[in-house]
Amino acid sequence: MTEGRATFPVEPWSLTEIGLDHSSLGVHESVFALANGHIGLRGSFEEGEPVVVPGTYLNGFFEERPLPYAEAGYGFPEQGQTVVNVTDGKLVRLLVGDTPLDLDYGEIVEHRRSLDLRRGVLRRVTEWRSPNGRTVRVTSTRLVSLRRRSIAAIEYQVECTDDRGDLYIALQSDLLANEPVDSGSEGDDPRAAAALRRPLVNELSVARGQRAVMVHATRRSRLRMAAGMDHVVDVPDTATEDMEAGEDLARYTLAARLPGRGSGVKLVKYLAYGWSSRRSAAALRDQVEGALATAKLAGFARLADEQRQVLDEFWAGADVEVEGDDELQQAVRVGVFHLLQAGLRAERQPIPAKGLTGPGYDGHTFWDTETYVLPVLTYIAPHAARDALHWRYSTLDKARARARVLGLHGAAFPWRTIRGEETSGYWPAGTAAFHINADIADAVVRYLHATGDEEFDRDFGAELLIETARLWASLGHFDEEHGFRIDGVTGPDEYTAVVDNNVYTNLMAQRNLREAAAAVDRQPDVAGRLEVTEDEVETWRRAARLMAVPYDTRLGVHMQSDAFTHHEEWDFANTPPQCYPLLLHYPYFDIYRKQVVKQADLVMALHLRGDAFTFEEKVADFAYYEARTVRDSSLSAAQQAVVAAETGHLELAYDYWAEAALTDLQNLHGNSGHGLHIASMAGGWTVAVAGFGGMRDHDGHLLFAPRLPERITRLRFRLAYQGRVLQVTVTKEQATYRLLDGDPLDVHHHGRRVTVDHEDLVVDVPPAPDTGKVVQPHGAEPRRRSPYSSQGR
Repeated sequence: MTEGRATFPVEPWSLTEIGLDHSSLGVHESVFALANGHIGLRGSFEEGEPVVVPGTYLNGFFEERPLPYAEAGYGFPEQGQTVVNVTDGKLVRLLVGDTPLDLDYGEIVEHRRSLDLRRGVLRRVTEWRSPNGRTVRVTSTRLVSLRRRSIAAIEYQVECTDDRGDLYIALQSDLLANEPVDSGSEGDDPRAAAALRRPLVNELSVARGQRAVMVHATRRSRLRMAAGMDHVVDVPDTATEDMEAGEDLARYTLAARLPGRGSGVKLVKYLAYGWSSRRSAAALRDQVEGALATAKLAGFARLADEQRQVLDEFWAGADVEVEGDDELQQAVRVGVFHLLQAGLRAERQPIPAKGLTGPGYDGHTFWDTETYVLPVLTYIAPHAARDALHWRYSTLDKARARARVLGLHGAAFPWRTIRGEETSGYWPAGTAAFHINADIADAVVRYLHATGDEEFDRDFGAELLIETARLWASLGHFDEEHGFRIDGVTGPDEYTAVVDNNVYTNLMAQRNLREAAAAVDRQPDVAGRLEVTEDEVETWRRAARLMAVPYDTRLGVHMQSDAFTHHEEWDFANTPPQCYPLLLHYPYFDIYRKQVVKQADLVMALHLRGDAFTFEEKVADFAYYEARTVRDSSLSAAQQAVVAAETGHLELAYDYWAEAALTDLQNLHGNSGHGLHIASMAGGWTVAVAGFGGMRDHDGHLLFAPRLPERITRLRFRLAYQGRVLQVTVTKEQATYRLLDGDPLDVHHHGRRVTVDHEDLVVDVPPAPDTGKVVQPHGAEPRRRSPYSSQGR
């Protein structure tokens, strides 16, 4: 067969693979994944081979597994949860004569796949010559409907392209359950998914005509799912068909004679998925068959038109235009597209760290959702942000129960979960990371400020704020010398675990406490139902007022946590590049006691709680922690970029922007085959808007302080805010604000209050401040350097 690396031309509205690169197959399966928040289909080939992780996922559908401990302890979670690779409906196997089409064999004459960001489809054209010399062109178009939550579809065409007369082919369209799946792990990477062997038990299989439905249940979690397929075929006169259904395989077989060059077969495969923890097998079958019937009635062209309509509306308010770097333009749009796919139709289910693109992290949801994903969705798809927060609210009783187990009041939300229970088996980087509770509160407050959704506040938001505030009041304590302390916690930096007074945690908790007190005033009925007392609210206010924020007066910087700046320095000069990430090469006891930062921690506080620092403090803090942060997490680059831009390091911010946006497209962390880093995908938008647009949303006020790096000549973005659509255009010298919809809006531009209406408001952009040079640890410079950057070399 023809070998060679694939190429990816830089295109503004698509991501195209030309040629086939076997070494990157798993990564491309992730990048070409299609999803809608309910269904996720990895970008594996219809023919089933070659494949790394075939991957079909339903949001919230998982299997339980026991969590083993060498030494158990009180309060340790007992059950893990792992996303299940459910019944695979992507499969359309092709036999050319008696030879299966497999791109590992024969000769690839031509191969091209393209993810169309405007139309929301994955297109593929492959011309293949079989070992017996027959040549066919396969053309497929795949979609997961953004309009119809339970529907996916594939249009699959086969054309004879040689002159050797009649060609007999067979198509086998499958529903396959319990297919063998590699986790996609590379070596012993603990970030990969736990393997599950045959997690599905068949409960029902039916087939008639061209339709089949199978219902399966998990063995331990007792969740039930149904998958169905139906077909429409366009064939030459001579063809036969057959349908069969067993426990784990349903197959529709079409055999056809193609009378020479130019003749072909077209098969449209409709798929429907549903799951439930309560509905019967018969009810799920009925649900899936009904969805299939309406999708088939609509037809593939209608489904494709609906997809384009949804995306036209979405991009009108969500697009980020970048002039001067075509690669970044493409990467930012790919990231925003995958963000939409992760959350648009999740509908009261979580948004996992990998979305529905792979089995990484066992399909769990972390703080990534509230801290990275929702700050974007709040401004470009607020209904999706609302749904995600509604899901958190639906798990509130589990969070209350967890708090009681820990001897705390209020709600202790899980560090990692699928259904709402804590499933992290490692306390220092799990339960101890209590900041997730304040992260959830922060997302609630941001959503309320951006939307003014009073119904959400009354029904869900205020209660979330109150119960998370109760946690902080019981977790912390008042100290005569240091004010209100929160001890024994882990902040975002998982290389500095179980510490006292982590600044990020304390400042986020401070906002949580203040906002809960405001919620009590705003929603007295909710406060009454929850039996909130005046003394309780006064405790929250006092704790917020006296919150401990460690500061090193000798160095003139904030301590990430108590005594952090007194820890021994890490020996970066003698750390080989191949020993990153450190957690895979050094014992935690050594990492925990050194000044080495896995990911932005205090620096993230400079962004999210920027209202708690002076500009001079931000400059000093950023320089100090930049020299100690190794970015062993994909969560770091975007946050460092935002603060780098604010503190005048525009070229460094530009480099980090590229790292965040290109994390998966260039597999910069070496694990994109497990699934995409949805938070990093969100980072492409975040750096554009919060970094170079300088957008902040403290206390319900929009602030902008835009500045551009050398290479970017123009940046334009839009966001929804309080019923308005605001457009911001930035060049080197000027910023232009304009309302595309809604009433006039007051914003701040570099500290100056201005009113924006439907006419262009053009204001000058001041030059960036000169705040000196910053450096990164040896071997931890940005993973993609710009030709303009000299900092940190």
